[in-house]
Amino acid sequence: MLSDWGAEVIKIEAPGGDPIRQFFDTIGADTAGNPVFDLDNRGKQGIVLDITKPEGRDIALRLLATADVFLTNLRPGALSRAGLDWDTVSALNPRLIMSSVTGYGLEGAEADKPGFDLAAFWARSGVAALTIPKGSEPFPLRTAAGDHTCSLATVAAILAAVVERSTTGRGRLVETSLLRSGVYSVGSDMAIALRFGRVASNRPRAEAVNPLNNFFRSAEGKWICLLPRQGSGDWPRIARAAGRPELIDDPRFTGARARKQNGPALVAELDAGFGALPFEEAARRLDAEDVVWSPILSALEVTRDPQALAAGCFVPMEDGEGGQHLSPANPVRFPGAESPVKGPAPRKGQHTREILADLGLTDQQIADLEAAGAAAAG
Repeated sequence: MLSDWGAEVIKIEAPGGDPIRQFFDTIGADTAGNPVFDLDNRGKQGIVLDITKPEGRDIALRLLATADVFLTNLRPGALSRAGLDWDTVSALNPRLIMSSVTGYGLEGAEADKPGFDLAAFWARSGVAALTIPKGSEPFPLRTAAGDHTCSLATVAAILAAVVERSTTGRGRLVETSLLRSGVYSVGSDMAIALRFGRVASNRPRAEAVNPLNNFFRSAEGKWICLLPRQGSGDWPRIARAAGRPELIDDPRFTGARARKQNGPALVAELDAGFGALPFEEAARRLDAEDVVWSPILSALEVTRDPQALAAGCFVPMEDGEGGQHLSPANPVRFPGAESPVKGPAPRKGQHTREILADLGLTDQQIADLEAAGAAAAG
């Protein structure tokens, strides 16, 4: 995200490379490109350093000596062993902002536990349990949804520290974690659990707590998501849109309590109503009634959705081979500012020699680092 906005970002990779470079190999897919890696790394410069070697660590410290931000997802123990902990780097560069992203935070018995999004964000934070329909088995989170949620918090933390530094002249340590991001993402349920010691489970459509806050299919089988506003003002609008105005004064459904008690019957009635309407007609009626609704689109449908395109959800990106393709945009726009083509993502070690030369190293010093295994060029 920061690279998209014009920051100069240097990505330090270990000699084995970022594991996400092997994403498609891991899932057994044969593909020539890696759009997952490209999305998260477009526009960065890439250097390979082995920070377990003194020479590699020294180069990392030289980079940090003049950097604005040090963003790391290494665990606290690994950073300390490498000599890249907060006390060390802040003494080297008092203006440095260090942003720590971990699975479980910097304190507690499990601070050094490895944690990817499926484990720390999805399972440990309560998101998975809240999402599983009652009586169903757990299912996995989609790729990197937790990572990208946490990244929003991370960018906000970094920029808040930048603002603070403009007045104090000093950097600070900021931390985000997948666990904390997951808990906050379901904060409404967590607030209820903290206050009342209980929380409602997800239920099948016919047993929904609010049967109007639900999903219904059109005549062609396309799913519609309904989201009524607070109160009961939307009930007549929904009944009319479904072609069932006679339900408005049906004693089974007059009032939120009655609708909840007779939820299965109400869902069946609305299933029949929307199920008799072509999708375009249902959409027209819902819009005419000013009901909050949305179609449920597949990922491929979203890539062709006129509104997603108009909202800037996708941006052109260089592929590193002279061509371009579309990639998901980060969620922020700056209207009036140009949005240049993004990318490309760096090859492993693509800019190693260039970055080392910018630090003042000679060709022989660079060759010595490579011979020692402390740095590598792609």
